[in-house]
Amino acid sequence: MRIPILKLHNYLLISIQTELDDNTAIQFQEDLLNKIHKSGATGIVIDLTSVEIIDSFIAKVLGDVVTMSDLMGARVVLTGIQPAVAVTLIDLGIHMKDVPTALDIEQGLIKLHKELGV
Repeated sequence: MRIPILKLHNYLLISIQTELDDNTAIQFQEDLLNKIHKSGATGIVIDLTSVEIIDSFIAKVLGDVVTMSDLMGARVVLTGIQPAVAVTLIDLGIHMKDVPTALDIEQGLIKLHKELGV
């Protein structure tokens, strides 16, 4: 299964609508990095509203996606983080204190716009 990555102007929008397994997470990581490279996107909103729980591997991949996107010049905003996901990320030592968050995609786009100073 592939996670759809939508382009809106200079942003990429991703709404993860399924629980992530290892293969889907790795495929998502590859697809997103390729899409950043091809599109030149400067901002990404990743919506996790439908993700209720993650394991250590998925948490690591998510942290890596944020770091890799930043290295490629694209700022990431995470939206819709569920309480169990937040607890798992912190318990595993994956601190995203420099990663902007928002409650939903609309607020995420507003925050991304401010982060990029546009």
